[in-house]
Amino acid sequence: MIFKVLYQERQDEVPVRERTKSIYVEAESVREVRKKLSNRNYNIEYIQELDEAHLNYEKETGKLEVENV
Repeated sequence: MIFKVLYQERQDEVPVRERTKSIYVEAESVREVRKKLSNRNYNIEYIQELDEAHLNYEKETGKLEVENV
């Protein structure tokens, strides 16, 4: 499964939409995504499992680059 992770780059940073970044991670569960990203100092706001329609949309826009974690 592919998950979209919305995050702030610093753990102590207050979430502000204009500074929110996203990455795509392949994993079996949300827990596994968190485990894979635990060594990074990210303030994770939201983890979303992408369904087929959303995945296709992300591919079409050219934004989909799966992070190798």
